[in-house]
Amino acid sequence: MENITASEIAGLGVGALLFCATVAAPKIDSLISASQRSSLGMCKGCGDLRMIACSRCKGLGMVKGEPFNLSIVEDLYQSFVGGEVTARSVPCTKCQAKGCFSCPDCS
Repeated sequence: MENITASEIAGLGVGALLFCATVAAPKIDSLISASQRSSLGMCKGCGDLRMIACSRCKGLGMVKGEPFNLSIVEDLYQSFVGGEVTARSVPCTKCQAKGCFSCPDCS
């Protein structure tokens, strides 16, 4: 680490700041939306929908059945061979394939 210039240090600092902002964005978004809901008199958790999406399947009710994420291998296969890879989906066990739960705050 000899002869590091000031612009390189600034670049590292900006990169670290952008990385931290990217990691913190979902938490900040949920905080802002919860405060907006409470100011409108709505449920903080669901916004008066009375349902919350499952965190495992993201509300779809199905998850990929592969034990490991092989998306890089699938992308390479599609680019070199040109065929479609069929991803097997299995029902989500966390929500029993419903995709959502009743809101614990308002239901």
